[in-house]
Amino acid sequence: MDNRNISLPAKILVYAIMVIFTVLTIYPILWLVLQSFKTNTTYLTTNKLSFPSSLYLGNYAFVINQGNFFGFFKNSLIYTSVTVAVVVVLSNMAGFAFAKLNYKITKLLHGIFIVGILLTMQSILIPLFLMVSAAGIHNTRWAVLIPYIALGLPMGVYLCTDFQKSIPDELLEAARIDGASFISIFSRVVLPMCAPVSVTLAIITFTGNWNEFILMNLMTSSEKLKAIPYMVGRYAGALGSDYGKLFTSLTVALIPILIFYSIFRNQITKGVAAGAVKG
Repeated sequence: MDNRNISLPAKILVYAIMVIFTVLTIYPILWLVLQSFKTNTTYLTTNKLSFPSSLYLGNYAFVINQGNFFGFFKNSLIYTSVTVAVVVVLSNMAGFAFAKLNYKITKLLHGIFIVGILLTMQSILIPLFLMVSAAGIHNTRWAVLIPYIALGLPMGVYLCTDFQKSIPDELLEAARIDGASFISIFSRVVLPMCAPVSVTLAIITFTGNWNEFILMNLMTSSEKLKAIPYMVGRYAGALGSDYGKLFTSLTVALIPILIFYSIFRNQITKGVAAGAVKG
């Protein structure tokens, strides 16, 4: 559409809507960061929407030095990075099999995976806990990683299968004629072409697991195995909350997500564009 054909009032309306949505998106994050520089007393005795008159760094010093931030951060990084890597690789492998191998059993297995999308975590928490306890891995990192991976695979397999169906069979046949093995076709031809859906899946898995609290807290009893969401929850209670430290922990928990987006923003845009074109 030629912008010159748009009337001035229409342009003003469009820009006004864009500004409003931008403010609504950025302001809560900005407010959270600024409130983290207030003491608990200052927050409770001043206007909740006001900005701090001075920057109090004691909350950050406490959360990082005395709040075991690096221990929680390490666990979150392990849980999230391992889950993302395994889910992306296994989903692409399964998607390749379901999309390109025409066997009767592949349709059955694909249907079983898709049913997993309908299951909510809350509905299977008790069975998962009993299975983990029976396997003798409760209060270990495996007790968190295995359910995370299992819960991430149904959506991953669905996305990768649907995406790989759009890859021309002639391309794979040409690679096979050239002498490429089954593994080479997948790793050198299919997997690079699946970068958009892989990035999309990585984002979904990363954000979901980084912010997940219930399953992680249920499967581990030792604080040494807890992750960032547990750290945030320590500063919020039914009888009282330390809002300064709460806002600080939320701020530091938000930083990795912002870094992740900054690094992969180009791939995210390409993934969204590819999905729009494909759709």
